[in-house]
Order: sequence, then structure tokens, then C-alpha cells
Amino acid sequence: MGRSMASYAINAQNQGHVIPDTTLFAQVLDRANRADPYPLYARLRETPVIREDDGTYIVSTHAEIRSLLHDPRLSSDDFPKSKHARTGNPLRDFIVNPVKDWIVETHRPLIFRDPPDHTILRRLVMAQFTAERVRAINGRVDAIIDDLIGKMRGREEIDLVDDFSYPLPVTVICELLGIPQSDESKFQGWSRTLGGALDPDQRAYEQEGFKIVADWDALTTYLSVLVKEKRKRPAGDVLSGLATSKDKKHGRMGKYDLLATAVLLLVAGHETTVNLIANGMLTLLRHPEWLERLRQDPALAPRIVEELLRFEPPAHFRTRKTLAEINISGTTIPEGAPLVLLFASGNRDPKRFAHPDRFDPDRADNPHFGFGGGPHYCLGAPLARLEAEAALAALTKRLVDPRLLEDPPPYRPGASLRGPEHLMLGIGGIAA
Repeated sequence: MGRSMASYAINAQNQGHVIPDTTLFAQVLDRANRADPYPLYARLRETPVIREDDGTYIVSTHAEIRSLLHDPRLSSDDFPKSKHARTGNPLRDFIVNPVKDWIVETHRPLIFRDPPDHTILRRLVMAQFTAERVRAINGRVDAIIDDLIGKMRGREEIDLVDDFSYPLPVTVICELLGIPQSDESKFQGWSRTLGGALDPDQRAYEQEGFKIVADWDALTTYLSVLVKEKRKRPAGDVLSGLATSKDKKHGRMGKYDLLATAVLLLVAGHETTVNLIANGMLTLLRHPEWLERLRQDPALAPRIVEELLRFEPPAHFRTRKTLAEINISGTTIPEGAPLVLLFASGNRDPKRFAHPDRFDPDRADNPHFGFGGGPHYCLGAPLARLEAEAALAALTKRLVDPRLLEDPPPYRPGASLRGPEHLMLGIGGIAA
């Protein structure tokens, strides 16, 4: 494999980086490498399946990832046990909170569930989160985009994240779900914590675990009040539909599954799209020929977004665990082993993509993992595509002379949901 993992760690330490582990994936998790993890992915792909010191298996090549996404011997039920921090109150510590923990563990969001539970929950969600509903919101997405860009008039600098790529998907998902957007300040911090929980290193620390549980409690408490109101006075939104509709075969979604689903739709419904839009604009500014082509021809937006999902995806990996021994690429993964499917690395696999490190929206064959794959393929993919296509087409058309003021920009802490924390742009004005 060329230079050893240890030599990489020593080099990083010499540059002032603190490396908690000597494995390449540990370096991927290190925030110091957030701006460009792709050289690390290339090193990982030299051995398609690597075992870390802690027993975690990292799968980094396209063919192996694709195979495992459809393998029933992999489980998505890999989230650590829920555990509240001690409060000093015996009633709460030994009765109330253990019951809460049991409820959380038995009613996880569907991305952490296996069949048959996952199949049933996904069916109930898809009955409400329909393609027709997504298409119907198209005009509203355009109006929100127009309003956000209009607010940039008279400014010479903007933060694309704070001014656009965050408020757009938050507004859209709130309207779809029937959540008051005025409550965004309440759930922003909770959402950030729960999105960060996809990173295995965030789950490993006890204090981080306590924070995840506390913010889960806070968000589900907030949503439970909202759901209760929607059961009494349903409207035309997704949460009202989930709260009141009854499937012919599976009946109505239970209270705790509904709350877990509401959390998932709210968090995943905007966190990944924030990254997709911000990563997209950053990539276009680094490839000005494509920015200009999109400005001249907005019909290129779908093709550009598909390549962005491969080249700079909003989600870089997901974790799983094995239910049985699996032999793959010359490696035997034992039963019960934790495993990481490194989607962003598979998207740059030269054995599957010609010139994988080239941003090429003219690419004809593009089976990327931008929305995962298999039974857990992202159910919000149509909405994310719609928002990203409309957003990038409008930004390239209306921002006059946009330019990066900082490259690379500062990145958000998470390695899984990867995107800029801020994206400062200089602009020469706003076109009509």
C-alpha cells in the first residue's frame, strides 16, 4: 500500500494536526481534512475493504459498496443505545429516563431500521411524500428563491450558506411538513446535533451521546405538541397526513414512530440540501466554464446536479453492522462488525468512472451514490434535486460577477454530512 498509515499520521502531526487514530479513516474524520478528503479516499481504495484498529471495516470502492447496499446480511440498526445523563433525581434517573431510552431504541427513524419495520414505515411515508406533492411545490420554491436573492440587492458580499442555501430548504421542508418556520430558531441547534450523530466519532464519546439524547428529547417534545394539534385539526401538509391517514394493510403510524419520522424528515429534509446547494455553487465557481454554460442555458441544471451528486455529494458515508459473516474482496468481515460504506470514495472510483476527479456534467454514465442506494435510497431525492436545480440556475443567472472570497471555505464539523459552514462571495450586483 506504499507509505504506511503510521507515516501519514506522523506527517499530519508534524503539520500540527492532532490525530486520535493512525488509520486513514480516522484522518477522514479529522476536521483538518474536511476541505479535501479525496486524497485520503484514493489511499483507502488501494485496499477496497480495510479493517480499522477498533474493528470497524471501511468499504471504499464502487463495486463493493453497490454489492453491500443490497446485501440483507447488513443491518442499518447500528445506532448506539440511548442513554440519558444522570440528573441526581432518582425517579428520573431510574424510571422516567430508562423508559424514554427504551422507547427511543424501539422506535428509531427508518434510516436506522431493517425490514420488515423499515419497509412498512417507508411505505407509510411515501404515501404522503409523493412525487405529485413535490411537483406541486415547484412554484413555491421559485418564489422563495426569488425572495432570498432579492434580499441580496445593494450588497457587495454575501454568505451563500446563511443568506441562501440554509434558509431555502428550511423554508421548503417546514412548509411541506406543516411546521411554523418562525420556530426555526428553536430547532436549528437540535437539528445540527442530530445530523452530526451520523459520524461514528461523535457517537463514541459519552458527553456527545448525552447531547444527542438531550436534543432528541427536545425536538420530539416540540414535535409532539405539533402532531397532537394536527390530529385534532389536520391540514394539507405531510405531518397531518402521517398523523391521520390509515394504510389498508398496516393501519396508522404509531405515535413514537411518527415522532421519529418527523425528526428524520425535518433534519434530513434540509441538512443535506444545504450542502448540495453550497457544494454546488462552490464547484461551479471553481469551474467557471460550467457556471457560464448554466447561466446561458438553465436546462443544463439537471445534468449539472447529477454530476455534483457524484463529484461533491452532500453525504459522504453511512454506517452499518453485519448480521452474518460476509466475504468480500478477499476480506472476511465477521458477524456483528461495524462497517462504513464510503459513498464519496466510490463516486471517485477510477474502476467505475473515467477521469473520476474531473467535474464533467457531460458524463453519460453516472451511477453515483449521491443519495445512497438499495432499500435505504433517499426518499427525499426528488425534492433535493428540484431545489438544487432551481437554486443553481437562479444563482448563476442573477448573481453578477460572483467570486469566492475564501477558498477553501470553512467547513461544518461533520465528515458524513459534509459542506461549507460559510461560503463568502463577492458580487457585483443582482440582475433582474
